[in-house]
Amino acid sequence: MHNLAELALRVSHVRSTVLITGESGVGKDVFCRMICRFAGSPDYIKISCGNLPENLLESELFGYEAGAFTGANRTGKRGIFELAGDGVIFLDEIGELPPQLQVKLLTVLQDRRFYRIGGTAPLPMNARVVAATNRDLKKEVAQGSFRRDLYYRLNVIPVHIPPLPLAEHILLRLNRQQGTAKLFGQAFKKALLAYRWPGNIRELNNIIERAFVLARSDTLELEDLPDEMTAQWLQRTP
Repeated sequence: MHNLAELALRVSHVRSTVLITGESGVGKDVFCRMICRFAGSPDYIKISCGNLPENLLESELFGYEAGAFTGANRTGKRGIFELAGDGVIFLDEIGELPPQLQVKLLTVLQDRRFYRIGGTAPLPMNARVVAATNRDLKKEVAQGSFRRDLYYRLNVIPVHIPPLPLAEHILLRLNRQQGTAKLFGQAFKKALLAYRWPGNIRELNNIIERAFVLARSDTLELEDLPDEMTAQWLQRTP
């Protein structure tokens, strides 16, 4: 965690594009916010590329002019490339970006300008872009589902967040609060890695704190985890 914080500090001094990779729930959004905090950036806009249909995602990114399409706002709309100003745009789940929008995003990153939907006047894009994914983009590039040129345009500063630093950080905080020196057992670690974490960081924090309190020794063991996690791990263990 110390190394990641130091990296976030160093990255905050430049405006290069950052690509954060790691499993779901490891804290990619937390790392991006850390960059913003170190940079003193007041504007931070996050959008998930996987939660919106393509047409809606395009209008959220680029905005549109008045009357650009049926149902459009009569005064038009500013997209996040415009709203972010000189701040930071966090494109989460970038691997979910549809092919047509991959082309448009590449153009924005290369030219640092964009067009609203239905617009003819280019607008400047001054924001810094941080993207994140839990996919293997190199593999997707090889398969042809993600553009190679966009991958290299995004991957200027690659940051990989491994699965356990947040867990170690939570345990360290609890040890400091209680004046203890508890550790993770090997089976406990493996069970954490095998679990899918539908509740992300909040669930991780709650489970580790509960195991910390209930542990019968200074080592957190498999039996200190909830039954559903233990059962899931035992099913995967030959």
